[in-house]
Amino acid sequence: MKEKHLYEYAIIRVVPIVEREEFLNVGLVLFSKKAKFIRVFYAIDEQKLRNFSADLDVEQVKLNLQSFEKIAMGAEHCGPIAQLDVPSRFRWLTAVRSSAIQTSRPHPGLCEDLEETAKRLFEELVL
Repeated sequence: MKEKHLYEYAIIRVVPIVEREEFLNVGLVLFSKKAKFIRVFYAIDEQKLRNFSADLDVEQVKLNLQSFEKIAMGAEHCGPIAQLDVPSRFRWLTAVRSSAIQTSRPHPGLCEDLEETAKRLFEELVL
């Protein structure tokens, strides 16, 4: 029997007009402390985002999501947050904020294959 991994995940949301609190799910971040695993997946539907707000700077959203992914992966030149350990990076990424990129509250789970679970959740909850 394969080892089971405890993990947490959060949905990444774009909130085009923060005051209206409407959002579009665009990604997922999944992490497992014991496995030192963290993954970010995202996909942007530009037309759906523009339906929320014609003034939204979609290119800036893309850059912000790329930074989100680089921080999660601990990219070398992405500042001090990216250099933190995996649990600290996950906690920073999922901290409550009032900006155009937000996350849901983290949700726990248990699985055998973290990579496959991240992909499955992304497909089910975002795509």
